[in-house]
Formats: sequence, C-alpha cells, structure tokens
Amino acid sequence: MAGLRTQQDPRFGLVPAVTRIAVSSALLVLLAIAAAGRAQAQTYTVIHNFTGAGDGGAPYAGLTMDRSGNFYGTTTSGAGSKGTVFQLKRAGSGWILATLYAFQGGADGGTPFGGVIVGADGSLYGMTDNGGSGCAPHGCGTVYRLRPQASVCRAVSCPWSITTIYNFDYDGGGYPAYGNLTFDAAGNLYGAASSYGAYGDGTVFKLTPSNGSWTESVLWNFTGSADGAAPYSTVSFDSAGNLYGTAYAGGAENAGTVYELSPSGAGWTEKTLYTFTGGSDGAQPVGGVALDQHGNVFGTAIHGGSPGQGTAYELTPAGAGWTFAVLQNFSGYDGPFDTPILDAAGNVYLTSAYSTLDGNIQAGGVYRLTQSNGEWNASALYIFSGGNDGNIPAGSVIRDSNGNLYGTTVAGGSYGQGVIFEITPN
Repeated sequence: MAGLRTQQDPRFGLVPAVTRIAVSSALLVLLAIAAAGRAQAQTYTVIHNFTGAGDGGAPYAGLTMDRSGNFYGTTTSGAGSKGTVFQLKRAGSGWILATLYAFQGGADGGTPFGGVIVGADGSLYGMTDNGGSGCAPHGCGTVYRLRPQASVCRAVSCPWSITTIYNFDYDGGGYPAYGNLTFDAAGNLYGAASSYGAYGDGTVFKLTPSNGSWTESVLWNFTGSADGAAPYSTVSFDSAGNLYGTAYAGGAENAGTVYELSPSGAGWTEKTLYTFTGGSDGAQPVGGVALDQHGNVFGTAIHGGSPGQGTAYELTPAGAGWTFAVLQNFSGYDGPFDTPILDAAGNVYLTSAYSTLDGNIQAGGVYRLTQSNGEWNASALYIFSGGNDGNIPAGSVIRDSNGNLYGTTVAGGSYGQGVIFEITPN
C-alpha cells in the first residue's frame, strides 16, 4: 500500500501547487480579481486569518457547527505542533478563535487532515492521519475525543482534554486521510482508513463504546480491484442504515469507485455503485457523497471530466442499478476535493481547490449547482484571488439557517497560512 499512498495521494500535490501559483502571482491575481468581480453575487468576508503560530495553519477540512452556532475545525500545522483543533465563536460583531488542542505528533497523533464532529455530550471527535502507537515506528493515525475542562476556565483560550479512543494499526486500517467520523443513532462511530487492512488497500470501520472504552470492528477490507482502493472520504448513512462512500483508486480503470455497504446478518455486504473510467465522467474521488431525500447520491471527482480537471456528479437509483450523470465540469488545475452539501431546495454547494468554470487559472472557488427543468446550472459564489482573501479551498462549506456559507482555505490570507471565510447572500 505504501506505493499507492506515495504515488496517488492528492495531498502531496497541494502544497507544491501553492508554489506554482505563487511563481506568477502578479498575473494570476489580476486574472482572479477580474473573475471574482464577475462571480460576486454575494458578500465575502474573511473572519479569521491563520498565523501558523498558536492558532495553527493550513486547514484542509471544512467546519462543523454546534447547536449554539459555534464553529469547530482543524489545522494541519502550527508553530511547535503537528496541527490543532480550534473553536470559533461570535463576539459582538466579530469572532474569537480559541485553540482547543495542539497535537505533538506522538502518542496523541498528528496532522488532522479531516475535521471534527460534535457528540451528544458536546465532546469533539476526529482522526489524525499519523502518530499514535498502532504502527511502528511513527504510528498511522488515531481517533480522538476532546472534552472541555471539568472546572470553569476564565482564560480567553482554554485547552480541552484529549483522549485517544483508538490507534490505527495494520489490521484495522491506517491513515484516515480527509474523512470525518460519522455517528449512528446508537452512538457508534464509523469512518474510513485509506491504507492497510487485510489487503493493504484500506478499510471501513466501526467503533463501539462500552464501559468507557471503544472496540473497533472492520466492516469492509478493500481489495484494490472492483471494489476500489484508498478510501479517503467520510462515509454517509441513508435512512435504511446503509453506508455510502468513495474510493480514490481501484475499480476497472484504477480511477476510483462509489460504493455502498449494507448490513447483512452479522456482517456487511459491499456493492460498487459506480466505477470511474478516468474520462469524461471523472477520476479519483477524494470527497464523500451527499444523499437527498429521494436517495440520489451527489459527489465530486478531483480529476477527469472535460477538459479534465474534475467533475460534480449525481447517481440516481434506476431499478436494480444506478444512472450516472455529470452535473458540472471544472477546468484549471485540480478540482473539488471534499464532499458537497445540499440545502432543503436540493441545491448543491461545493468548493474546487484550483479549477473554475471558465478555464482561467485561479486559486479555487465556491460554487452552487441549481436544477431547473431537468438541467443543472452552476454559478460561482466566489472566486479566490490567492492573496489576502485565501487560496485553495480544499474543505467543504457549511451552511447556517440564514443561508450563510462558511469554509476554510489551505493557504493565502494575511499570513499565507489560510483563512476562515463567510459568504453572505445579498
């Protein structure tokens, strides 16, 4: 699996791409400012600039919101740390960011490419891509829980306490990559690991709590053939308790798959819903999928399509099978990395790390796909310049009850370490 990870892992292309963009930054900023002006049907605001110091830097994941409207997220770097977990809350007309935990890269884990989710008790749950004690010599990731301090903290930034609830290993899978965890109604956790497992091509796993500890069980070991390989994404439930996700590689053309896992007796049955060809349909899906109330599945691919820099797609149930349709093609460099989101009207929102709709080389954008008379139309809500407004929106956006969108960029901003942004409808 080591060869697949080093050759195909999209994370190894993101940071060098920042350098490529910076080489001709003057020209690109002029192009991007012009494009941003055309795309701006909303109000865009940077609400936090990461410094790369105590607050961390390079957030790959999107944000999570709790019931009080506070946001939580992760960064992959920081001065003296291997990434952070942060909280962002409103303070009058502004925002205050507090670092809840700074990873050291040892037994506690390090480099959380994925985000966090909020448990029923208010704890945060997430995964690190390395560290821990499961794989010698440096570990292959952890699942962690963060809790507020038991006593009242009166400081501006109050660290939370961390507990490692699982260390990834060779048998159960390792390197969970971009995905978030997912809860079921009983409080069990589900996720995907991009490597190791029985065949070395990753796993989908379940963590079951019992008497203060957690037990891992592998629901599926990817074989690297028809079922796929290297699942980087979050897994999602439908109303019947089936799990859906994507594999970055494998399949007939080694361009990735969309899969379904269904409970079957004491185990789970895997069904490959779609195999990417690497052509006009797309290739290498990094993000997971979103399901609407009709059982339609929406996702993205980072490569492929026409002209070849990623697609947004829909899978529609059709009898015993599925019908695949490309909703949008992107052009530029790399396309959408993360899972799209849906609103109540069925509109699809997504980010694209570098590519755009019109072919200009840009620093990424936020897009909305809207269906009308059976056709899907894409509109750019914001195109990044790569400067102080941000660069490379790799994580997905989150939408609040007022229709405002929030997200992160890996780079750019006042310190070049990424930003948190808000897009408000006009």
